[in-house]
Amino acid sequence: MGEATASSVVIWTRLCGSPKPVAVYHKQKEPPFKSPLNFDENMPISKMEGAVEGAFGEVKISLTANGSTIDSDWIYVSAYKDFTAKREFTGLQSNTTYSLLVQGRKDEGSPVTALTSFFTTAPADDDIVPVLFTSSTCQYYWSFDDALRGFKIYDSMLKLHPAFHCQTGDYVYYDKPGPMATTIELARHKWHAMNSWPSLKEFFEHIPLYLQKDDHDLLKDDATPFSDPFGELTFDDGLLIWREQVPISGKPYRTVRWGKDLQVWMVEVREFRSDNKAPDGKDKTIWGQAQIDWFKESVEASDATFKVLVSPIPIVGPDRAQGKIDNHSNQSFQTEGEWLRQYLADQQVLVINGDRHWQYVSADSKTGLWEFSQGPTSDSHAQGWDQDDLKPEHKFLRVKGGFLTTQVYREAGIPLIKFTHHDVDGKVVHEEVIGSNK
Repeated sequence: MGEATASSVVIWTRLCGSPKPVAVYHKQKEPPFKSPLNFDENMPISKMEGAVEGAFGEVKISLTANGSTIDSDWIYVSAYKDFTAKREFTGLQSNTTYSLLVQGRKDEGSPVTALTSFFTTAPADDDIVPVLFTSSTCQYYWSFDDALRGFKIYDSMLKLHPAFHCQTGDYVYYDKPGPMATTIELARHKWHAMNSWPSLKEFFEHIPLYLQKDDHDLLKDDATPFSDPFGELTFDDGLLIWREQVPISGKPYRTVRWGKDLQVWMVEVREFRSDNKAPDGKDKTIWGQAQIDWFKESVEASDATFKVLVSPIPIVGPDRAQGKIDNHSNQSFQTEGEWLRQYLADQQVLVINGDRHWQYVSADSKTGLWEFSQGPTSDSHAQGWDQDDLKPEHKFLRVKGGFLTTQVYREAGIPLIKFTHHDVDGKVVHEEVIGSNK
């Protein structure tokens, strides 16, 4: 269930040929990045851990609320789109819980399998309601921390009953072994394997998702439209697969209002960027001019109490000094980065970022802009920063895995927003509460 708004939702599913994936049978190297030992990259995909072959057939999706049902037709699925089906439903009622029924069959007259769930649409723009949502980033299949369920954070987040979840990219890693995703078929396998973990499957059966992409789930490290192919996989192949595997419709940058007190923006950082290695200057960009214009127009038109930007990459940082040329906190994009930090601070926008493999809270020394880094999905994926290297910008630093919750609520009529860092088991490790200046 993706892209839930006050009046719409996108439902995505895949028809599978087996009820369970191939189980894990390789041992792993020590962290960070617990890649499989003695993995044969040339074995048939059907024998790789997490493999779930697709099945030809038909899918039907139904939404029901207040005694009224909206049905799709039976949707034929085929190998052309990896046996996936995706439909956007519009005209829904705000702040309403819908029952979801997804049915699958081989053909008319064949037995039907079914999955049931429910979700709640966003409240109307002027509704004053408390909201809690979760966010996470950076998950490599082989860095799982629960051998049976996959990643602990998904079970920990589900216990909090978030209204929605933001996943800020690197959902899979094409360019890490087990296998290296150098073809379209291997890249699709990475999605099958990740989605087959029980903790993810159960979480996303209950929680609407807004998913962004970054470099590793598009092509390879620091990917841009100017990148060479990764094996046979091209940048355009990566775009095609991402759109195929994700419950999204329309442009990859979008905004969603969740009642009077919260509006969230999700931006695109790979499709429109300049070459990372190009000299910095006023024309060098990560967002691209069309996205910048859209962002400024929509932010300045918003009357939400709190405005939150969810970015797949850091904007404040600090980031590692050596060799990093990929994000707004690096000198390679200094011109756009300085403009963006000042603009966001002036508009009182708060930033949640992905991509960094450690948790932090930073306040920019020049503009005061706040940024909250979620950290990776598991502890074994945490690396890239020294725990003792506390910079002046840091309000909190933890080189471990976990997730972030963002909660908007009112106390005695005063709007507040609370950012909470959790470890992989859900334990609170840091909190920041910010009041509204309105």
